[in-house]
Amino acid sequence: MPTATFGNHQVEVNDEGFLTDPTQWNKEIADAIAKEVNIPELTPKHWELIDYLRKYYTEKNDMPSIRFLKKNGIIPIKDLYSLFPDGPLKKASKIAGLPKPYSCV
Repeated sequence: MPTATFGNHQVEVNDEGFLTDPTQWNKEIADAIAKEVNIPELTPKHWELIDYLRKYYTEKNDMPSIRFLKKNGIIPIKDLYSLFPDGPLKKASKIAGLPKPYSCV
């Protein structure tokens, strides 16, 4: 399995760069991944969604869809695309150290 280094942390990743073990994740890794996907700084709004995704995944062992996030009032779609442009749920999940959602190509 491939590995990647983010800051001082070496973690296992899949072929697309998603962490294979979410327990290896930390905020330093999240900041490094964000920069790698062209998000220079994670704001409190970014962290709200990242924390929500991590909690959801921990509780359900699954990833929510964009439709679920919108339908349940988690985040307006416009805000999601503004915070995580060009593949918002895919980028947010990667930064959160979670698997790529099934709904993402």
